[in-house]
Order: sequence, then structure tokens, then C-alpha cells
Amino acid sequence: MRGFAKYFSFFLLFPICSPAQEAKPLPAPDERFKADILLVVAHPDDEGAATPYLARAIYDEHKRVAVVFTTRGGSGGNDYSREHGPALADIREQEARRACATLGITDVWFLDGKDTASQNVLNSLANWGHGANLEALVRIVRLTLPEVILSWLPSVFIGENHGDHQASGVLATEAFDLAGDPVAFPAQMAGASKRLEPYLENLTPWQPKKIYFFSDASDEKQFVGKGPAYSVREISPSQKKPYWRLALEAAKPHLTQFPGEIHALSALSEEQLDKRMSEPNHSWWSEPMTLIFGKATVATQPTDPIFPDVEHGSKGRPAVIGPGGPGAVITDPAQPVVLELGDPWHFYREFRHAHQLTNVPLARIPEIAVKDGGIVGVPLVITRKAAAAREIEVNVIAPSGWKVISGEGKFLLPDVEINYLRVELQSPQIPESERKADSIVVSGTAGDKAIGQVELRVLLRHSALPQ
Repeated sequence: MRGFAKYFSFFLLFPICSPAQEAKPLPAPDERFKADILLVVAHPDDEGAATPYLARAIYDEHKRVAVVFTTRGGSGGNDYSREHGPALADIREQEARRACATLGITDVWFLDGKDTASQNVLNSLANWGHGANLEALVRIVRLTLPEVILSWLPSVFIGENHGDHQASGVLATEAFDLAGDPVAFPAQMAGASKRLEPYLENLTPWQPKKIYFFSDASDEKQFVGKGPAYSVREISPSQKKPYWRLALEAAKPHLTQFPGEIHALSALSEEQLDKRMSEPNHSWWSEPMTLIFGKATVATQPTDPIFPDVEHGSKGRPAVIGPGGPGAVITDPAQPVVLELGDPWHFYREFRHAHQLTNVPLARIPEIAVKDGGIVGVPLVITRKAAAAREIEVNVIAPSGWKVISGEGKFLLPDVEINYLRVELQSPQIPESERKADSIVVSGTAGDKAIGQVELRVLLRHSALPQ
């Protein structure tokens, strides 16, 4: 026993040496899906609005790009084959994946938005299921960890002016602001308690650095100086082709949308193709392409390069972002009754201020293009303070040949703060040569006091999306 005790005490004084325990690494975010640019667009083929810049970013700036389509385009036309509806949506999804793969983009997601033929962004958001698709987009931002988000401009301009385009820009802006907020969709960032836990996702809050937009407005010159400009005709150093040429190859899978143009362009020689695409009326992209600066969380100026690490000339000065930009509408807070232009313009006024986008472009006078011969609506919002007059009178000044159908005259407001009224007019059918933008002016009075005046410029076209 005495020998054992001596032996035991020896090991107490001199414990057996063992290797130091190594730190066990915890799982990291999946780096396969890390993106420098996250493009958020509405329909398959919308990515084509940005592909000349994306080709530059991918091939010559070595940036990783991921794409989110908020719809699958099932309500669009099919000029190539017989399929429509859900079958067309399946086809357009494959066209989009092939188009993106042409540029080496393999990380492509589709949300559950319904392709909605309208110029009103609120119609699209309502038809999509705004909350559910916003949550899905925030999830993708937290998964891909993008430095920059690029999307359609959320604003109303004469042009294609598709409500889905605008809605994708709305969601992209909201996701830009929410993805870094730990209390926004918090279950996405909660750690899974079990290996097969189906609800908690273990993602990480992520704040992108910049957001930029592009537009389908007919007048692209109005965006000059609103963001960095990139030549679509510049030759790619790595690919030895102009960026528009690389973008054109990526557009060719979209046969359901442009079969005639794609087949015609594919039949041309390189010399003929270059000549054709250099003509302003035939080029698919403006030269240069301007990307409209939205806002940033890092020091930058609107026209500075998107990625100053690969582009020279960034001055690194902080951007001016805040209220009071060109979108500000100032009304007298003491005025008891106020008449203003309603949705979608009213929504965008509030949206720009809520998301600090008051410096993004907007039409100097609210505008829209509609099909001639149809009904045109001027939506109104009437704000009334408690105890203010309830009876108002609405007057309309319409262009020659237009007829006011409803919304003009005297109205008794219900005893609530916010009221809605829609002025409707019958538009004329006029020859193409005589079409120009005309203004509809709506004004209101309560007793002998003016309560507001709104103007809407309307361009009549042979065809256009429903208002």
C-alpha cells in the first residue's frame, strides 16, 4: 500500500501531459453563394436591361453576380410557341436560367410574385403577396451577402412603366434596409435547436453597401448625372468584344419574347450587326448606360464608380442622403382640408422619405402613358382634420376632346381623416401624328378656400399597359 501511495502521489505532482485541445470551428456562411452584386428584377428577360454592365463586372472586374426574379412571367406574351400561363412561366424560367448562364451567372432565384399587367405598383404588390415575397428576398440577401443591390427604379415615368418593374425596385429597397436589421424577420437568424429543425435558419444580418437603379422611361437623358455611366460599346479586355455584344448573346435564350429580333440579328455578320446596333433606333441599350444612384451606407458620391477598388476616380466623399430632395411635397399643416394626387404617386412620396430616397429622379410633373380611347383615372387623396368642413367641390380642366365621366362636382366627406376620390375621363382616339402629352388639372375647394390642385400629364398611345 505504501508503494502504491508513493506511486499515486507522483502522478498527482506530475500529471501525464496530453496534447492541447484544438478549437473546433463553428459552421460559417456558405461561401459558394456570396455575391458582389445582387440583381433584383421582375420578369425573365428583365436582366437584359443591365447585362452590358454585368458583363463588365463579371468578365473584367471579376465580380460575382446573383439574380432574383420576382415573378416567372406567366402573364406575358409568347411570340415563339403555343404555351401560355403556367406553362409559359416554366419556359421563361428556363430561358432566364440559360440567359444568365451565358454570362456565367448560376445563382438564380425566383420569388412567388404573380406577373401583373398594370402600371400601378400597388396592384403588383397586392397581387404578389407583398409581405411573403419581401421576407423571401430578405432571406436571399442574407444568404448571398451582396455588396451592391441593383434593381428597377421605383418611380412613375412615361415609358413601359410596368408595375412589376416598379414593385421589384420597392422590394429591393425594402430588403436593402431590412436585411441588416436583427429584428426584421428574426426567425431567419435564430440558430436551429435540432439538426432537422425546419423553421429556424441560422442566417446572419447583412447590410449591403449601395443600391442602384435603372429605368424603362422613354427619355433616358433625364438620368444623366444621376449615377455612374458605363459605355456599352467599350471593348472588353478579356473577351475582345464590346459589352453590348456580350449582352446580346445573353438575350438570345429569350425566344418567347423576341423571336423575330433574335433570329434577324443572329443572321447578320459581325460587321452588319455592329452597324445595326450602332443606330439609335435599333440599339437595345443607351450609350452610355447610366445606373441611377439610390443610396449608400459607405462614403461615396452618386456618380462615383460602383466598385472603386477596380475602377479609378472615386473621390470617397460622403453622399448627401436625407429628406428634402426633389420628391418633397410641402403642404400647410394648418390647412384643415388638403387635396393631393393619390396612389401610386402618393405612395411613392411616402416611400421615398421612409427609405431616404428623396434624391432619386422623379418626373417634374406626374406623368403616365395610356392607350387612347380608354378611361383614364386621376386618383385623389383628401385629408381632413377633425371639425373641418365636410363639403368640398372638385373641378376638372381636361384637354380638348376629353370628357369627364365622374369625380367632378360637390361631395360630402365622411367624418374620417383620409378619403379617396377618383376622377375618371374618357380619352379620345387621335391620329399618331397628333399625339402629345396633355395635362389634366384637378382642383378642389371647401367653401371659399382652395384645398389643393394636382396635375397629371397623359400621353395617349396606340397600345399601353392598363393604368
